[in-house]
Amino acid sequence: MTLIALGLRQNLAQFLLLVAVNALVGGTLGQERTVLPLLAGQVFHLDLYTSVLTYILAFGVAKAATNYFAGTLSDRYGRKPVLVAGWLIAIPVPLLLIFGDSWGWIVAANVVLGISQGLTWSTTVMMKMDLVGPERRGLAMGLNEAAGYLGVAGTALATGYIASAYGLRPGPFLLGAAFIAVGLGLSVLAIRETHHHAKAEAASHVSAHAGAHAGLTNREVFTLTSFRDKSLSSVSQAGMVNNLNDGLAWGLFPVLFATAGLSIERIGILAAVYPAVWGAGQLVTGALSDRIGRKPLIVGGMIVQGAALAMVAVGADFGIWLAAVILLGAGTAMVYPTLLAAIGDVAHPHWRARSVGVYRLWRDGGFAVGALLSGIIADVYGIPAAVGVVAGLTAASGVLVAVRMRSTDHHPAA
Repeated sequence: MTLIALGLRQNLAQFLLLVAVNALVGGTLGQERTVLPLLAGQVFHLDLYTSVLTYILAFGVAKAATNYFAGTLSDRYGRKPVLVAGWLIAIPVPLLLIFGDSWGWIVAANVVLGISQGLTWSTTVMMKMDLVGPERRGLAMGLNEAAGYLGVAGTALATGYIASAYGLRPGPFLLGAAFIAVGLGLSVLAIRETHHHAKAEAASHVSAHAGAHAGLTNREVFTLTSFRDKSLSSVSQAGMVNNLNDGLAWGLFPVLFATAGLSIERIGILAAVYPAVWGAGQLVTGALSDRIGRKPLIVGGMIVQGAALAMVAVGADFGIWLAAVILLGAGTAMVYPTLLAAIGDVAHPHWRARSVGVYRLWRDGGFAVGALLSGIIADVYGIPAAVGVVAGLTAASGVLVAVRMRSTDHHPAA
């Protein structure tokens, strides 16, 4: 029997391959960040924000649901088959975005993209948790999410320049097609199964409290993660609100900036800086959460995001918006890997993948809630009002975490 070694150093080659794969996952999503909001107005002539944001609503619902099943499937069949399936499902997405002749095709592409992202991104998270064990979980999540969102940022910037030089279609989406081809190839040929690492960790795992033991059913994992456990449920609501404001930023920021007269190149810069700071910042914040704890970063990050969104709401020029998206990226970097690491702290290795799936169900459901809420408010009161409301919700979420969440990294009694 082969001895299973847990740890970043012991599994460095596979870990770095998974980092590269998740950068490609992020790039596949990033092909849309600059271009699709502009495509909605300039090509399909949509004039209601709720109509424009239907693609984010579709993406969020599809990804949220798939996240839940990704955990169960990866426990049942292994991580690698789920990862490969996610890449195979992504293959039609660039074709739908390039050749779709109605907005319905664009929405359909985002349903497919959401399913793909739910499988691929969820699985890379689980595989890194499997490899590193409990000691460096924050660092692992920081590196994973940094790679993904730097991929989003780099692609958002690149597609902005491609679109300004060659038009909104097909150029930007050819980049996404290349990412899918490379990601599928690496996943099939180079990535190895990690489920056995989780089983090895389970042998020495100490449960956070009596209700978090190894033998939980799917229903019990869902209710524990969503409602019963103070830390897991606090993390789930914070993740949902985080992606609620990200859905707003994705769908309405480019429209707001275009309305103010910014060029496509400058819109692309703003669309890229936010996930770039978010991505790079996680290289620091993930490891920092291993040292100072999860809760301070989550609470502080949500409040910083709220302040940044308020700046966007009152801003009126490129300079203020640039400062705001930098601050928004920094706040998100404080929160994003830390939330995942907190799930890993509490969840038993036997059902950790399922708990991550439930958390990501709630978190990415935030895309759908954000698209619907911000679209309705923007149609009635304007985009700045929508941004202001979401700013308040984000800060309130941080306060809720401060009141309800316990420290998770040292596993105190409930």
